[in-house]
Amino acid sequence: MPDRRHRTLRLLPAVLCAVICGSLGFGQQDAAMEKQMDSLFSKYGASTPGVAVGIVRDGKVVLLKGYGTASLEHGVPVTATTVFQAASVSKQFTAFAVYLLEKQGKLSLEDDIRTYLPELPDFGKSIRIKHLLAHTSGIRDQAALLTLAGWRMDDVMTTEQALRVIRRQRALNFEPGSAYLYSNSGYLLLAEIVRHVSGRTFAEFTRQNIFDPLHMSNTRFSDDHETIIKNRADSYFREKGAYKRVNLNDSIVGPSNLYTTAEDMAKWALNLEKPIAGDRELIAKFNEPSLLDNGDRVVYYSLPGDVGYYAKGQVRRTYRGLEVLSHGGHSGGFRSSFWRFPGQHFAFVLLSNDEHFAQLDHAEAVTDFSLTDLLQPKKNAEGSTGGTSQALPAAKASLSDFEGRFYSPELDATYTARVLNGKLSLTHLRHGDIQLTEVNKDSFTGRIEFPAQFEFQRDSAGQVVELRISNFGAKNVKFRKLPR
Repeated sequence: MPDRRHRTLRLLPAVLCAVICGSLGFGQQDAAMEKQMDSLFSKYGASTPGVAVGIVRDGKVVLLKGYGTASLEHGVPVTATTVFQAASVSKQFTAFAVYLLEKQGKLSLEDDIRTYLPELPDFGKSIRIKHLLAHTSGIRDQAALLTLAGWRMDDVMTTEQALRVIRRQRALNFEPGSAYLYSNSGYLLLAEIVRHVSGRTFAEFTRQNIFDPLHMSNTRFSDDHETIIKNRADSYFREKGAYKRVNLNDSIVGPSNLYTTAEDMAKWALNLEKPIAGDRELIAKFNEPSLLDNGDRVVYYSLPGDVGYYAKGQVRRTYRGLEVLSHGGHSGGFRSSFWRFPGQHFAFVLLSNDEHFAQLDHAEAVTDFSLTDLLQPKKNAEGSTGGTSQALPAAKASLSDFEGRFYSPELDATYTARVLNGKLSLTHLRHGDIQLTEVNKDSFTGRIEFPAQFEFQRDSAGQVVELRISNFGAKNVKFRKLPR
């Protein structure tokens, strides 16, 4: 018969788990909540990708559940411990890491970023850490630049590749602190600053200072797309009635590449209510809307009766009368949504491996059920106040005016403009022929992985001498016309 000491040792793991899980607020599943979520996500099953749900209320986890399939090839179901790519939900962890270093007195948000990253270009204006956090730096987006340089979205994209193209830039989208434009480059540079200041890799710093203290054991930043991650879901899109797997080759940490679970994100939500990592003062600053240099709040979006302000990896706004901090993410076929209602002590996460997952619609449905007695009535959708955009009549100039080769030293990339079948096209070695649609004199639209605008510039004699390309995150990238 085993003695008391051996019985005590056998019980110890269970006791420790009870203490840890209890301190993190893991409570009983809410039966009504579970029934509602079962209905909301009933379309997901054994033949579809899926979604994992984590819901927290009043300091307790009230629902953790998976729907659908994590691997259609192997028939693995989604659970609360299935690992998903969180995409841009990653950004709030990057921002939090910066705030932890500020709390430790190792940096200031007012510091010029070249203090830590002197290899970056001197744009003639001071770019501060706070500008990176708020997307007000003016630095062009890395994906916007890499695609213009010839990368396709299914190519491998590494931190070094992104840094190399950022270092080649000689212009900004705008003066730092004067405007807002979402830029993944800013959060890559923040991760680099964390690495420089802490002396550890970004993945190590976040693990030691955020994930380990919160027992987020299935969460990590991954800077290697070939790394094996246990329980990771594959992501999918649907084409012609069949699901296809999306290959995700992005290895850049900071703006993205957080791998996590619904269970771990519930722990993160609890931490933001009752902090173990950080403290209440830090979280209050973290939640505040960012400011432009003139003191105005940074507007993330503005619709009639609805304005969202950017707050360091989070968007602060009002939903049906209640203040919410939220952010979504989309990378490959992964979709994510994380919403917090601090005043109601309520939060939830949705993680999906379905490219077509309607994350906003589902997030609103979860909120509408969970906080129904506190929400104001829904407003009727208001029509757009702007007119419909229409192409202007074609310019009188001959399309042959635009033919030639155009080179960008900032991207080390060349496009050839030529007339094909009566239409102007740009040709690139990797992107092939890109057909342009004329919208005004010397102005065209087209698509290089993303929608883009193309503006040809003329000299005083009326000769085309330059092409400027803009897309979602890089404005007026210059390509000079090469001699014939």
